[in-house]
Amino acid sequence: MMKNRERAQEPVKVMNESSLQDLFSLCLSRLQKVFMEYLNDIPSLELKMAMEHTLFNGGKRVRPLLIYATGSIFNAPLENLDIPACAVELIHTYSLIHDDLPCMDNADLRRGKPTCHKLYGEGMAVLTGDALHTLAMQTIASYPASLAAEKRMQMMAVLSNACGPFGMAAGQALDITVMNDPSLPSDLLLDIYRLKTGALFSACIELGRLASDNDDDFDQRALKEFGDCIGLAFQIQDDVLDIEVNTELLGKQQGIDHINNKITYPKLCGLEEAKDKIQTLYQQSLEAINYLGERAQLLRQLVTYLIERKI
Repeated sequence: MMKNRERAQEPVKVMNESSLQDLFSLCLSRLQKVFMEYLNDIPSLELKMAMEHTLFNGGKRVRPLLIYATGSIFNAPLENLDIPACAVELIHTYSLIHDDLPCMDNADLRRGKPTCHKLYGEGMAVLTGDALHTLAMQTIASYPASLAAEKRMQMMAVLSNACGPFGMAAGQALDITVMNDPSLPSDLLLDIYRLKTGALFSACIELGRLASDNDDDFDQRALKEFGDCIGLAFQIQDDVLDIEVNTELLGKQQGIDHINNKITYPKLCGLEEAKDKIQTLYQQSLEAINYLGERAQLLRQLVTYLIERKI
């Protein structure tokens, strides 16, 4: 457990005119700093090693990047953004560990490296996921920063709603119970995508706003529409990449959905329609935040990169 020690408060910093590369570098360095403050104190060496393996194995950090980019719109202090950014990455990483288990997708590779259960066994993989999940809430509750208690409570509510039985967990449950059904209607498939992927994306956008002083209802609604569109587009893009990109570049086994007889959007509606859907959602997302002007330029650059990615 991280000692409850005082930290010298950093000067309040904001990202006014950062480039996308600056954002990537900033995100990686700040996440690692917070993670190591917790990981250094874990009493079980095996658990510590498994957590480090999954947290530091080259992930894209998409969700924390969204938090930092959204926070930059409203001049949120970086120390306030660090808390939800780390919490979301912990939640996302735990979900990948559990997704990869033999009882779920039975995957051997994640980000080009052996999955957690392949290295440490299924029992330790389950515990590693559990530890990351609870550490996310601990980070929001107690990591030192100027973030007010009320804001921390709001962040906990947003994140738990997105990853629990009303969000990601529900989506995963539907994934393993109905996504092998070839008669699955496309609207239900999209609802599953919204739950298992989109909910956490939308939460990232809201968490970035909550780290600031912004309390405008219009901003909240517009950013939610943006997050909903991007989350859905990202999941369909993953489906497309699973078909078009080989295992070496993808970092995980190509065609895993086909191997597991999963119904995906490209399988249900065709590859070209899937690509069209991605572009439609992308344009809708940009329209939702068009009113923000230059303030949202970093966020626009980030989502363009995500939609155009090849891995």
